[in-house]
Amino acid sequence: MVLGLARQGTALARWLVQQGALVTVSDVKPAAQLGEAIRSLEGLPIRYELGGHPLSLLDHCDVLCLSGGVSIDLPLVAEARKRGIPLANDAQVFVERCPATVIGITGSAGKTTTAALVGEMCKAAGRTTWVGGNIGNPLIADLQAMKPSDLVVMELSSFQLELMVSSPPVAAILNVTPNHLDRHPSMEAYVAAKARLLDFQSPQDTAVLGYDDPVARSLASRVKGKVRWFAREAGRLPEAGGATVKDGHVALVNDELAQVCELGDIRLRGEHNVLNVLAACALAGAAGVSPEAMRPAIAAFSGVAHRLQLARERNGVRYYDDSIATAPERLAAALKSFHEPIVLLAGGRDKHLPWDEAARLINERVRHLVVFGEMADLIERAVEEKRLEVGGSGVLAGVHRVETLAEAVKKAAEVARPGDVVLLAPGGTSFDAFKDFAERGDRFQAYVRAL
Repeated sequence: MVLGLARQGTALARWLVQQGALVTVSDVKPAAQLGEAIRSLEGLPIRYELGGHPLSLLDHCDVLCLSGGVSIDLPLVAEARKRGIPLANDAQVFVERCPATVIGITGSAGKTTTAALVGEMCKAAGRTTWVGGNIGNPLIADLQAMKPSDLVVMELSSFQLELMVSSPPVAAILNVTPNHLDRHPSMEAYVAAKARLLDFQSPQDTAVLGYDDPVARSLASRVKGKVRWFAREAGRLPEAGGATVKDGHVALVNDELAQVCELGDIRLRGEHNVLNVLAACALAGAAGVSPEAMRPAIAAFSGVAHRLQLARERNGVRYYDDSIATAPERLAAALKSFHEPIVLLAGGRDKHLPWDEAARLINERVRHLVVFGEMADLIERAVEEKRLEVGGSGVLAGVHRVETLAEAVKKAAEVARPGDVVLLAPGGTSFDAFKDFAERGDRFQAYVRAL
């Protein structure tokens, strides 16, 4: 039984049929809303139960597989557990069966950029490399083509990890900060889901942890094998070694120091991206990639779509798409990436996360704030409360309320001056108006091009 006909569930259903399984797919949406997914499975012997999840579906079910967006708190999932029916997902099935070395990456922020860069490093080393998981292609779709000599770079979300009972041999937890608290019942549950990435490793395996993040650092006690760290300052890097910055260079530190590249070779904006590069170096090094292969990969890497992506320059104003900033912390990291005056577009759907730090930075660094979507009131209140708290100091000259992203782009263009940056860093999810952050970013870029 596969619950959820999204990208991961569709790929898993197809693979299960290929293995000879009798597959039923259930989704809460009716068939009329699932046309594209159903067409992609056309011709396969799959039974569909759409528009709900009746408990009778479990009567002939041996394994219940959840797609990434499906909550483990559903009544059907609770009933499956009560009956002793095992739970799985595409990531679990893949990690159990993959013949290649898997490099698994999770974190509250930066995992997609890190995964993409690790993939480029592995390719530069001449290895056949597969990159996917929570980003791009569900890797199970390519499982049959993979060989033991290949490398697999796999991004993993907390939603996938909370079900998993296998860990990849090389695993990284970059950072753990408040996120997805609209889905996880508490911060403790969210941390526990992330930590499962380490829980099933063997003593021969390697874990890479962000030393500068207190939660990631604290998880070292759960590691059964080797620990490698990445730290922004060389003086903070523990004896176990890893990646750091020393004398203006990205460097690997094991028994001795090996320079990878100069800091100036990194094309990505922001201190958070320096940490992502360090994490990628530590991971690629753990998989056997040399510093000589890492260097050209870093120099050529310009980032991933919707992550501080320059959309256009118009009338001396640069427009940046950071639609991936679906949490206040990510919004704050985006603001820290610019020294220019900022016109910020923020809004979307609330994830029940703290706004204190983001509100402070908005007052300090943003010249005009344009709020839109469901959480416009929430952001406006948080910013105003912080303004009053600091006695009205700051550079914020105006707050503008609009309904839609299209109106937000128009308003930003009106108030922006030559030399400004217009930044889409919403601080919330896209689900009040778009199917995902990528669609929101695409629309932002289209609106900007149309100015």
